[in-house]
Amino acid sequence: MDTNLYFFTVTINQWIPLLKDDSFKSIITDSLAYLVKNGRVKVYAFVIMTNHIHLIWLINENHNLSDVQRDFLKFTAQQFRFKLVDSGKTEYLEKFKVEKSDRQYSFWQSRPLSVELWSDKVIDQKMDYIHNNPCQEKEQLTDLPENYKYSSASFYINEETEWNFLSHIGEL
Repeated sequence: MDTNLYFFTVTINQWIPLLKDDSFKSIITDSLAYLVKNGRVKVYAFVIMTNHIHLIWLINENHNLSDVQRDFLKFTAQQFRFKLVDSGKTEYLEKFKVEKSDRQYSFWQSRPLSVELWSDKVIDQKMDYIHNNPCQEKEQLTDLPENYKYSSASFYINEETEWNFLSHIGEL
C-alpha cells in the first residue's frame, strides 16, 4: 500500500498532564477539525490522553508531513499558552518556560514520532493500540475503549461519534 498514512504520536513536555483538562483536549480536536476542513489531512483514528496524543492520519496531496505537523503543534501550543494566561494559571505556564531563541515556552516534546503505515496488519495494530490506550492500567481513564470520549473508538465500535472530522479507515 503506497499512501501518506501515518501513525503520529507526540507528548507534552516533561509528561506534564496538561491534557487532563478537557478544554485543552478541545484545542486539539478543534485543530484536527480545522486541518480536515481545509483539506490538509484526513483523520482515521485518535486518542487524547492526559499528557500525549496518538493519531492515524493521511496527509493529503499537495501537503507534506513536516509542514502539517509543525503547523498543528505550533498552533496548539500557542492556544495552550493563551488558555493558561486567560485563566490566570501563570504558575502552571512557568512549567513550560524554556530558554530558546525562537520561543519562550515549549509545550510539546521535540521530535514527535511519525511512522508510515504500510500494511493493513500494521494499521490494525496501531488502531488497537490507540483505542486501548485509555484502558491501560497506568492510565485508568475508562473501562472500555468506546466509553472514552476523546477517542475514535466509539466511532468504530458503536458507529457513533461527535467528532465530525473523522473518516472511516475502511474508506482507504
